[in-house]
Order: sequence, then structure tokens, then C-alpha cells
Amino acid sequence: MPGASGRVLVVDDSKVVRQLIRVNLELDGFEVMTASDGAECLEVVRLFRPDVITLDVVMPRLDGLGTVDRLRLDPVTWDIPLVVVSASVGGGRRLPEGVDAVVAKPFEPAELVILVRRLCEERRREAVQLAKRLA
Repeated sequence: MPGASGRVLVVDDSKVVRQLIRVNLELDGFEVMTASDGAECLEVVRLFRPDVITLDVVMPRLDGLGTVDRLRLDPVTWDIPLVVVSASVGGGRRLPEGVDAVVAKPFEPAELVILVRRLCEERRREAVQLAKRLA
């Protein structure tokens, strides 16, 4: 069943990387939408309403960290888990501000799928807890 695991927006300027991530997530039951840079991500995110966003850092028009800043300032998108997938960060460095996880390129697709699944499940649990508190 498409989307049973959650919805993921994959943002990367490399078509090959977008397809690699997309195929692996779809095989695990995720519904996936893609964007080629941060500007396109900001256009798509409100329509698609993803549970998790994966972002490259180095992209044209609007880079990944600039996209993170804009997503975190937006009341509609501020709480979406963000995973940076990039050769430009990682290696034991601190997480960039506003980022939930970093996956360094090159990466193992199965590990990225596990991480995305965990973040989706955590987000669902938080939503259930909030609903119970508000009920």
C-alpha cells in the first residue's frame, strides 16, 4: 500500500541521488515526492505535507541549510523532521542548527530508510500523545 510507512520529500540537485533515495523508500512503503533544490522544496512542501524531508546541502538557487532555516521559521513546516544527506557535512561534526539527523554521502540506502522510518514513527507517536493531551 503506497504511503503506508509515511510521506517523504527528497531534495537533491542530483537526479541519480533523488532516484536512488526514492526507489529505496518506495520499496519500504513510503510515498515519495522529489525536488531538485531548496526553492522547489519550499513550493512542494505545503502541497505534499511530508512526514520527513531529506536535503542535500550544496544545491542551486537555495542550498540545504538555507532551506532548513526557512522551514524552521514557517509555522506550517517548523516541526517536520529534517535529514541532511550530503558529502558537505557529517564525519562526527555537530548537527547543523535545525537538523534532526545527518547522513554523509556516500551512504548505505538501507540505513537511510531505517533512519527515515524511525523519524516517521517518532513523529506519529508525538502526534498521538498531543491528541491525547488535547482530548
